[in-house]
Amino acid sequence: MNPTPSSQADTTRAEVNVSLGERSYDITISDGLLAHAGRTIAPLLARPVTAIVTDENVARHHLKTLTDSLDQAGVRYTSIILPAGEQTKSYARLAQVCDDIIAAGMERNDHIIAFGGGVIGDLAGFAAAIVRRGIGFIQIPTSLLAQVDSSVGGKTGINSSHGKNLVGAFHQPVAVLADINVLNTLPARELAAGYAEVAKYGLLGDTEFFSWLEDNAARIFAGDPQARIHAIRTSCQAKAAIVARDERESGDRALLNLGHTFGHALESATGYSDKLLHGEGVAIGMAQAFRFSEQLGICRPGAAARMEKHLKSVGLPTDVSEIRAHLPDAGKLVDIMRQDKKAEAGHINFILVKDVGNAYIDRTIEKDGLIKFLEAELKLQ
Repeated sequence: MNPTPSSQADTTRAEVNVSLGERSYDITISDGLLAHAGRTIAPLLARPVTAIVTDENVARHHLKTLTDSLDQAGVRYTSIILPAGEQTKSYARLAQVCDDIIAAGMERNDHIIAFGGGVIGDLAGFAAAIVRRGIGFIQIPTSLLAQVDSSVGGKTGINSSHGKNLVGAFHQPVAVLADINVLNTLPARELAAGYAEVAKYGLLGDTEFFSWLEDNAARIFAGDPQARIHAIRTSCQAKAAIVARDERESGDRALLNLGHTFGHALESATGYSDKLLHGEGVAIGMAQAFRFSEQLGICRPGAAARMEKHLKSVGLPTDVSEIRAHLPDAGKLVDIMRQDKKAEAGHINFILVKDVGNAYIDRTIEKDGLIKFLEAELKLQ
């Protein structure tokens, strides 16, 4: 991955383009976007009607602001409100959302709004991909994780009992509106979990950005608008550049999964519950990727310690000590990894690292060595 721009601009608004030919779209990042979302959304609609898919937490804090803006723009809407949490990414909820979208009278040329974090974006986006063989959708991500990662790039889907995100489709949004003000209502744990995806972009391909994060993470967590916009913009620029080159993850888009092969296995083993949030699983998974890379002699000594120190400084876990009681043995974890959607011919593709800012795809990892590493990880204090 080429380094992304990471010099901080003095701005309270930024736009990033995802360049995909006729399906290109803009990510708009600012404060106060939600109150004026209707006037941005209305020109994107074939007719002034939409359906909003959201969850109970987001609805409680922010739905009225969005619907007021739609009222002001003359857009009619139906609200579909789901339970919050990773378990909502299920077949049952997908069926419910599809039926509710159809009942709301959405036609093939219409657009729905995915208004929530990564769970809602993935679920609503997948429903949009399959209702009437494909309708449009607009992402309004309300979590840091969704604003920097899951709302961008068109990956949609639900979880299976066999693993995370194994049922889904590539379906690009027509626009992404990231209002940093909504982050102020996130619980501290959710904000930290989203930050794991921000750190990921520095760790996989932008050393300068990771250094900036080491110096400025406190400003992000304190709510500094410029720091938040810079972090979100730089993350989105990195992802947009990779998606433009490799939309369907046939090549280097897999780099965006740094920490995810380990992390998804941990999420699956803990039942996609609040025992381990997605971003927490990614944080542990990235630390494991660095430790595994060092153990293999691939990674510069000390790189793992550096990244772990930073993740710990913002309250993220870097090992399985807090969830060990909920985990199976190392062999079972590897079996879960083999169900990963990035596996090829039964072989697990790992994102490993040579240093902070230098990740690569490794297709040569043997099962026995991986089990031995995980056995040691399960014993970490």
